[in-house]
Amino acid sequence: MTIQQYKDYDSLSSAAAYLIWRQMKKKPDSLICFPSGDSPTGMFKFLVQYAKEGKIDFSHAHFVGLDEWVGMDKNDEGSCSHYLHEHFFSKLKIAPTQVRFFNAKAADLDEECRQMNKHIKDLGGLDMMIVGIGMNGHVGLNEPGTDFNTYAHHSALAPVTIDVAKKYFAQQPQLTEGITLGLRHLAEARTPVLIASGAKKAGIIAQALTGPITTDVPASIFQKLPNAQIFLDHGATEKLNKQ
Repeated sequence: MTIQQYKDYDSLSSAAAYLIWRQMKKKPDSLICFPSGDSPTGMFKFLVQYAKEGKIDFSHAHFVGLDEWVGMDKNDEGSCSHYLHEHFFSKLKIAPTQVRFFNAKAADLDEECRQMNKHIKDLGGLDMMIVGIGMNGHVGLNEPGTDFNTYAHHSALAPVTIDVAKKYFAQQPQLTEGITLGLRHLAEARTPVLIASGAKKAGIIAQALTGPITTDVPASIFQKLPNAQIFLDHGATEKLNKQ
């Protein structure tokens, strides 16, 4: 893995957007996995700006959403797919045929996972998979204890994940389960990317990137990924630099 440190969140976001710009120049029909949450918001701001200025063309690209709260879709404010539509896809009028989200309202979630796995395989695999990191080290909704060889799956949410998720909702939903791409997807992506910002992430970043490689800290898988790119701002590196 390559760890890149930036002075602030804006610089981090610009660098992450530039990485995607390079990927699109190299392969216009790339398959990219995007996350939701606070960490990628600045990156999306730059990407939308670049696209509107004609510096980047997403018209041939394919996208998948990283994860979703079970029981929600893009019409539910606070959902992962709603976030991605609001911050990226709707701003650039990306064609629906270019995007696949988990149907987290599906009657058969196991089949939905199989269909997502097939979709990614049929498109030749993920060129880039971008993720953040949870306070407990989760990646996507791969909570502690998730096997590193897991593909798309659904599972119970950890209490800390449910607590942190409350900030995304005006009215508190009953969150119990998530559906997500797996850690095996991350390992197989041609370029796995981790974005983290702020001092609140410093402890878990240090643990994930310098501590034992263990399923207890899913993000520690990045230590095993030679092509991984890690983007951190100053706050997120506070404890990493003391190791």
